[in-house]
Amino acid sequence: MFWKRKPKKQEGHEATDSAVGVAEETEEEVDAAGSEDTDTEETTEKAATEGRSTDEAEATGSEEDGTDEAEAADEKADEADPDESASDDTDVKADADEKAAKTEDSEEDEVVEVGVTGPDADGITRVRTAGTFEFDGEKSEIISNTWIVEADKDGVVVIDPAHDAEAIMKVVGDREVYLVACTNAYSPHIESALAIAEETEADIALHPREMRAWRRVHGAEHRPEIEVEGGGSFDVGDLHIDVLPLPGTSPGTVGYYVSQLGAVFGGDTLRKGEPGMVGGIYIDYTTQLASIGENLLTLPPDTRILPDRGPSTTVEAESRNFDAWV
Repeated sequence: MFWKRKPKKQEGHEATDSAVGVAEETEEEVDAAGSEDTDTEETTEKAATEGRSTDEAEATGSEEDGTDEAEAADEKADEADPDESASDDTDVKADADEKAAKTEDSEEDEVVEVGVTGPDADGITRVRTAGTFEFDGEKSEIISNTWIVEADKDGVVVIDPAHDAEAIMKVVGDREVYLVACTNAYSPHIESALAIAEETEADIALHPREMRAWRRVHGAEHRPEIEVEGGGSFDVGDLHIDVLPLPGTSPGTVGYYVSQLGAVFGGDTLRKGEPGMVGGIYIDYTTQLASIGENLLTLPPDTRILPDRGPSTTVEAESRNFDAWV
């Protein structure tokens, strides 16, 4: 594993036309087009009605004469290619199966119960574990995501090890854990970090500004071996991982972006449809929005955003929501 810091200049996020404006323009165009279509349809229908009697009389005889010929032709075609209709049925079934598979994937991504999803085509597995999160004197029961990312055929990176080390290690199996990477030091992101690191002799990565929160959970005896900062990067196995600065939910929140997988692990910064809350509140909403706009939504539109809680989303989907949050 190789860790290095490198400066990066992020381009600012530019807001695009709002969805409401686009929708209103589209509705006006549809109304205008609909009015013209109505006039045309009425004229066409009138002309068709005037000539219908004559056409029907002529067509009746033609249809009767042609029926036997058409049936004979159909029978001949069936004899020539008996598998054609079976092939059509197969194509329809394949389309239906593909649609069902996509629906199943979408529904699976919405699951909030404890369990395991994956690995997907990119070698990413989500482990959902349940625990208690205490913040500002309030306790809440939550289900958190831990992401296990295949770095090569022999080992993985564990991101945000949450409440149940045993469940996480069961998914890791016989593979080596190269790195335990934490997006910040709230307990849902580090609770199992020490247990997994000690069992696998893996290093733990955390921003230095998260050490106070780390000590609340794990004390001062064991410090994370790697201090990460936005603008740095890792080479772990076959993966190159860029570290994105995402302050807002906490001073040292970071994201781990793997461009070759088209995925970013953003912790609690951005969840599907909304900026992430901590204990039901926003810690520093302005800074959090800046992190989202400048460092997450400037990634390629098809980049998957894999959060600490709830289903995944994409840069493209959340870019459409951004104006509503400002």
